[in-house]
Amino acid sequence: MAAADVIIGIDSGTSIIKAVAFELNGRQIASASVPNRYASGADGSATQSLAQTWRDCVAALRGLDDKVENLAARTAALAVTAQGDGTWLVGRQDEPVADAWLWLDARAAPTVERLAAGPLGRARFEATGTGLNTCQQGSQMAHMDRHAPELLDQAEVALHCKDWLYLNLTGMRATDPSESSFTFGNFRTRRYDDTVIEALGLSGRRKLLPEIVDGTMVTHPLTAAAAAETGLKAGTPISLGYVDMVMTALGAGVCGGEGDVACSIVGSTGVHMRAMPTGSVHLNKEGSGYVITLPVPDLVTQVQTNMATTLNIDWVLGLAADVLKEFGHEDGHRDMVARIDRWLGDSPPGQIVYHPYISEAGERGPFVNARAGFVGLSVNHRYPSLVRAVIEGLGLAMRDCYAAMGDLPSELRLSGGAARSQGLRGILSAAVHAPVRVSSREEAGAAGCAMMAAVAIGAYGDMDACIADWVTPLLGPVEAPDPALIGVYDGQFPAFGAARRALGPAWDMLAAQRRNTAVASAETLEGA
Repeated sequence: MAAADVIIGIDSGTSIIKAVAFELNGRQIASASVPNRYASGADGSATQSLAQTWRDCVAALRGLDDKVENLAARTAALAVTAQGDGTWLVGRQDEPVADAWLWLDARAAPTVERLAAGPLGRARFEATGTGLNTCQQGSQMAHMDRHAPELLDQAEVALHCKDWLYLNLTGMRATDPSESSFTFGNFRTRRYDDTVIEALGLSGRRKLLPEIVDGTMVTHPLTAAAAAETGLKAGTPISLGYVDMVMTALGAGVCGGEGDVACSIVGSTGVHMRAMPTGSVHLNKEGSGYVITLPVPDLVTQVQTNMATTLNIDWVLGLAADVLKEFGHEDGHRDMVARIDRWLGDSPPGQIVYHPYISEAGERGPFVNARAGFVGLSVNHRYPSLVRAVIEGLGLAMRDCYAAMGDLPSELRLSGGAARSQGLRGILSAAVHAPVRVSSREEAGAAGCAMMAAVAIGAYGDMDACIADWVTPLLGPVEAPDPALIGVYDGQFPAFGAARRALGPAWDMLAAQRRNTAVASAETLEGA
């Protein structure tokens, strides 16, 4: 018989579902992935099939089985995390009510404006520590309750992506303390909060909120039906991880080390986090950001998230790729990325302000409702200057987010594919005045939830002991910021903030114009 020496972490992201096998000491053995699929609509919708998501999760686990000999017998536990926010409604006999509304879905924007102006808006923020935005299940359910109540009428439980996968693995309807508290609860108690639910106008829908389960303390067994589909052994302990943001931060090093350590995930979105005791949370007057509990007693992450980070880089590289294509040159994305550091070297720093708010859903950190744009262009600027401005904009937006949480961090730990660029690391480091360290952990999100399972099954006595084996040895050397660049960005940051504040009314007017145009176009089509 093979020894039970493997923990599987499932990370169901927006673009890819991954299944990753780790040894009990944290060494990654193998991984398998399946592309994720979702649909976007002109109305701002972004939806995903629940049934397909489960099938893709099964396919990822089957792919992992092909790579790890005796996987079923060797698996000591499995843990699951996934993309955060969104609304995954489940009805009778655990069947989906409709496709999930993802965190990318922007349809709840008018509801967010209405709720944010309500009399309990600040009380909701004080309890959750989290600013209201279109991504969140609370906002989306409030919007459904007013505009599509039949969806909630058919539902028996409102889940998130990882909760849906957990239901299919274990038969248990549950959610975790992180998503439940920043959406419907209080981060201090890690429980649901009546005032928050009332502020969202959802007191009549409270029965849809599932039981809260902490996956470091409670596991449920893999069902026989799920075992037959996945190829794993029935009865294998399953741990419900926290939301992917804090799982990635945990795996990449947001906990552990001296001083005020912060962790940023530089991916499609930008997630900027710092771990702190519950009583030390700084709640800003703007009412923005997230407070998300960690799977460690009395420890939370204070979070500000940029809706788009590397999406901005993809956009500016895509401009060049489109022009080249017109002239018959097919330059692949990887080839364009390889030129970034050279383009950074071809342009002086701090010449143009770029606001990296390229997402169709606007912005959520450290404020809401925005659009991307350049400020300060002149006839002398060329394409390399635009590339540099976009990446500098990411650094200044990161600084904006950390400043909204208090003082700038003393050390910045980076995760995400873009962190491989030395030029980008140097800009981020200088923008936030902090030395950087890069985690070599390939799959930090899957590792974070696997760490929870490792504690849950007793492989480690507590999370600190697990971090010492799974995280600390994988942190790279300290890279100090360039003092000259610090001076440049110290001078540029006030202009970044002033332009952001001044452009707010223009962004609002443009948003109204887009809505009016969309309505007029729809009416024209209906009359045709």
